[in-house]
Amino acid sequence: MVARRGFLKMLGGLLIAGFGTGAYAVGIEPLSRPRVTRYGVNPTGWPQGLKLRIVALADFHACEPWMPARRIAAICDQANALGGDMIVLLGDYMNSMRFNIGYVEPANWAKAFARLQAPLGVHAILGNHDWLNDPVARAAGHGPTLAHAAFASVGIPVYDNRAVRLTKNGHGFWLAGLADQLEPRQPAADGSGLVGGLDDLPATMAQIDDHGPVILMAHEPDIFVDVPKRVCLTISGHTHGGQVRIFGYSPLVPSRFGNRYAYGHGVEDDRHLVVSAGLGLSNLPIRLGAPPEIVIIDVG
Repeated sequence: MVARRGFLKMLGGLLIAGFGTGAYAVGIEPLSRPRVTRYGVNPTGWPQGLKLRIVALADFHACEPWMPARRIAAICDQANALGGDMIVLLGDYMNSMRFNIGYVEPANWAKAFARLQAPLGVHAILGNHDWLNDPVARAAGHGPTLAHAAFASVGIPVYDNRAVRLTKNGHGFWLAGLADQLEPRQPAADGSGLVGGLDDLPATMAQIDDHGPVILMAHEPDIFVDVPKRVCLTISGHTHGGQVRIFGYSPLVPSRFGNRYAYGHGVEDDRHLVVSAGLGLSNLPIRLGAPPEIVIIDVG
């Protein structure tokens, strides 16, 4: 009898804990105020005396009720208060999740992003969901997408395989951004199936015409294996940190490298990669152990 009572108590406790965890993962963590995650990066070759603060925002996936325009505006206000020299937007503003009750028009989320301000500007790239939710552009195999038009309406540049030279306190550096690596998908030239992505890393690097250091925005972190040493810092989103992280491990990561590039700050061959857990939701309205975050990267 005692053993049976103990078993029933344990079973009841597990059921309550499971219900509580599920409720937290659906109703609390996804909607929480973004935490601020800070990284310090000091790459080899970075100009001595140049201190650069980058504020990175990724993976909003605008929709009701999880990421309405008013929440995006509040996140932008929070980001503005962090003292960034520049703000980078890392893709996936559109939403493909079925578990939502309303569509947020691109013009509305763009107005929220228009609140962003930084001395060296606001810079954006697109993600795979910005193509997946634009069937006309996806079928055409090229932009402009709805997201391109939305950003153009508020004066935020979108980097599609583009590099620009910026300066701070007399020091020059390059900011580069890749087009998406996964979308739009098109027939392979040899007829073997579909291939995806409009990214062109070599063409982007070819625009850099001096020896200044390079910072790269790339929605998916998988490109990092091909990034040359010339690029001292790559900043990515896409993975949501797995969206569920248990003791630092994500059971499902949208990357061919699994947990290698799932989340956080990594260094390979003296090249730095920072992957944000992002802010919104994809596929399922769940976040557990991967709360929404704004990333600060202090370089130098």
